[in-house]
Amino acid sequence: MRFWISIFLTAACLVSSFDIHPGFAEDTIDRVRHNLIQSAEKSWELGTAAEALTELYWPTLSVFHKKAFPPLLSAKVNATDVLSIANATISAKPADSMSLIPNQGSAGDPASIGVAVLLANWTQGNRLNDRYSKAAADQLKYLLNNVPKSESGAISHRTDETQLWADFVYMAPPFIAYYGVLQGNADGRALMQIAYDQCKLYRDALRDESGLWKHVVLGTWQDNEHWATGNAWAAAGMLRVHQTLNHSSQAHHFATQQSDLIQWIDEILKASWSHQNYQQTEDGGLRNVIDGPKSYLDTSSTTLMTSVTYRMAAIRDTAEFIPAANRALGLIQRKIDTQGWLQDATNPYTFDQPLSNGEHSPEGQAFILLLHAAWKGLAETKKHSHVPPV
Repeated sequence: MRFWISIFLTAACLVSSFDIHPGFAEDTIDRVRHNLIQSAEKSWELGTAAEALTELYWPTLSVFHKKAFPPLLSAKVNATDVLSIANATISAKPADSMSLIPNQGSAGDPASIGVAVLLANWTQGNRLNDRYSKAAADQLKYLLNNVPKSESGAISHRTDETQLWADFVYMAPPFIAYYGVLQGNADGRALMQIAYDQCKLYRDALRDESGLWKHVVLGTWQDNEHWATGNAWAAAGMLRVHQTLNHSSQAHHFATQQSDLIQWIDEILKASWSHQNYQQTEDGGLRNVIDGPKSYLDTSSTTLMTSVTYRMAAIRDTAEFIPAANRALGLIQRKIDTQGWLQDATNPYTFDQPLSNGEHSPEGQAFILLLHAAWKGLAETKKHSHVPPV
């Protein structure tokens, strides 16, 4: 018996003492942040920017923090950059639009700003101001009642037809779950369940036998390839839903759902990293089509997938995918130029071609901040905060 206990304790120590690659230099992150704020314009870019800024600069407001609810501001935790995105969105929103940003074509993308709007509403000093609460409520009602749905009940990512995109999982379910936690009680639990259900329905529709997710199904056209960014969006979105449920006061009602989400994220990580590049010039990266041998290196999806991997390592206390993430982080660091722009990223507007010289990906910039936040979180969890930056 003592022998097996010794073996178990030795294995546990090995898991809890794994090393992570040295992180980013802070001046690099400062340049990346500046470029992100200057370049983010599209609805999902603004939503992702708000989330990235929250996770990195205001971590106690992030759903990854154990005391995320209720969100509280202070003199030092003022989230001014996040709230400015919410304020600008509300100020520009037409009175007759239920969506936070109208005429986007996408039903899901504008909802990505919803968490920032809810944060602004919850932490504002003027309780008579209902602009934020009404805008968030309208966005929720729009998703639940006005947007087309598939036969299974999956909310469409598009407004003009029923079409499911992997991207949706990052844009809408985290907002629905966050709304539910803040609302509380039975109605809030119902929304938290809907957020989980949407992740499940999207997985049912998009995942295939490879363990990866297709990019787009249903509608007048499909993209059945395993788009790397789509898989990263799905994994990162499910992770945010998991952490929202986990850190709510009603977490005990969602034990099974949390277990499912962890399993589904792991599926994507395992399948994705099995296709990691080992070529000299692309060592550590994922291809734009993950399992496409002729597809090109995409640093953007690699960055977001690495962020999810470090977050999952902290949550599960496992080193399973750390070697892959470490190699990817080394590549990403080499691919950020002296101006703070991520190079060799896919074109986020066309999906199937790399950016041309002089073009940049705002979402790729946000992914770097998400990765840095995840790295810092894991470093603190593992007491590796002494690891020097490069």
